[in-house]
Amino acid sequence: MRARLLAAGPQALADHEMLEMVLFLALPRRDTKPLARVLLARFGSFAGAIAAPAVELCTVDGLGEAGVAALKLVQGAALRLALAEVINRPVMGNWDRLMAYLTATLAREPVEQFRVLFLDTRNRLLADEAMGRGTVNHTPAYPREVVKRALELHATALILVHNHPSGDPTPSAADIEMTREIRGAAAALSIALHDHVIIGNDRWLSFRREGLL
Repeated sequence: MRARLLAAGPQALADHEMLEMVLFLALPRRDTKPLARVLLARFGSFAGAIAAPAVELCTVDGLGEAGVAALKLVQGAALRLALAEVINRPVMGNWDRLMAYLTATLAREPVEQFRVLFLDTRNRLLADEAMGRGTVNHTPAYPREVVKRALELHATALILVHNHPSGDPTPSAADIEMTREIRGAAAALSIALHDHVIIGNDRWLSFRREGLL
């Protein structure tokens, strides 16, 4: 597997082989193939395994703290690579890369998370910050806090983002009302709201594209 990885890259390895190699680095002198199979059976894929909450991974027999840490480190590395493709770049011209980053960050979150992308005058991404976490179907969002943070970062535009753990990105009435409230608060201080994106299960919805903004 190592020879194939070095010769042809990670695409030459199947999901169970990727997991097996990652786990072997954290759990040397062990046959990690059975553990990799258990993770695939439980979480469905390599991506599902590394994105699984640490508390759930800890319940997998034989994985241990070292194994959980290895999987979360791989996830962190993947997210940083995706962020590097969009940070300090004009996001409106890199929409596909932005959606790839947001999907990687939020699509497998078990509860709703509300994030704000803060942009400068050239629509370059200054920061992506989590502004709240909620339940499986609700996240509180506070317009005053969003606008306050935008002023602190000298942001001139925003993109709101949250996920629907159900997998369906269709906005609720509460989503639409919250968007209107934040748009009004931002507009009062000459801060533009470019979009609100809802991330589902390998699907996403743009308020602007749907005519909701």
